[in-house]
Amino acid sequence: MLKEAAGAYRTIQVFPQESGFGAEIVGVDLSRPLAPEVLSEVKAAWARHGVVSFPDQPLSLNELEAFTLQIGRFGVDPFIAPMPGHPNVLELRREPDEKATNFGAGWHSDWSFQPKPPAATILHSEVVPPVGGDTLFADCARAYDDLSPGMQKMLAPLRAVHSAGFAYGTKGVFARETEKRTMQIIVSEEADKSLSHPLVRTHPVTGRKALYISPVYSHGIEGFSLKESRALLGFLFEHMTGEDYVYRHKWKPKMLLMWDNRCTVHFAEGGYDGHLRVMHRTTVAGEVPA
Repeated sequence: MLKEAAGAYRTIQVFPQESGFGAEIVGVDLSRPLAPEVLSEVKAAWARHGVVSFPDQPLSLNELEAFTLQIGRFGVDPFIAPMPGHPNVLELRREPDEKATNFGAGWHSDWSFQPKPPAATILHSEVVPPVGGDTLFADCARAYDDLSPGMQKMLAPLRAVHSAGFAYGTKGVFARETEKRTMQIIVSEEADKSLSHPLVRTHPVTGRKALYISPVYSHGIEGFSLKESRALLGFLFEHMTGEDYVYRHKWKPKMLLMWDNRCTVHFAEGGYDGHLRVMHRTTVAGEVPA
């Protein structure tokens, strides 16, 4: 059961999950520009809880874009065609008769293969199916905190190799897909490129350290053999997505969700075959991971 964070906020009401990871924010209208104090508290709650939801927010695309810009500059969304007339909005649509795997069905932090991955992802629900479609989030900061001092010391200097090739590359999952998909995925040689980021990332606002890796986009560790990388990353993936660190978000229509890609990974569940599901998504630009 959610319990209000007593005394922590003056202009909004925040109801965190029992673990503190994930929270609901009420008492705010996102269709209008937020007053500076309100915006400051929304950002503080987001940084503190990693994932924040805002129920009952019937937003137009223009209002969604305006709210996003209050959080920060738009991020760059490669490999997926945006909505016509809204180059910074992606429509995550799955028709009732689609057989392709639901989009986002793998643990990941959005676009971690970019030099400056997005700080935030914002998702607004338009059509919510009556069954399935939950989004799972894993708390990569607490997962890091619970590692032994010896493991933390070993991980400290390491850099993980990130690439979009597994998903969007010329031989990736979408390139091999045979089922029809409503979303327009752009398979590209650009996706096969790779770069590295610190395996343990320090959050620029909270100062907390978090594991910055994911099964979808992290394919190796600099200086490690493929066998060694798979062994260590496999252990960390299993650890950080364990049930102790996972928050299951259940959607309602006209709900806005905002999460912090710098300290979380997420997984979009299916289970709604035969039903329409429509979400609108934006991203907020981030910084070079450090």
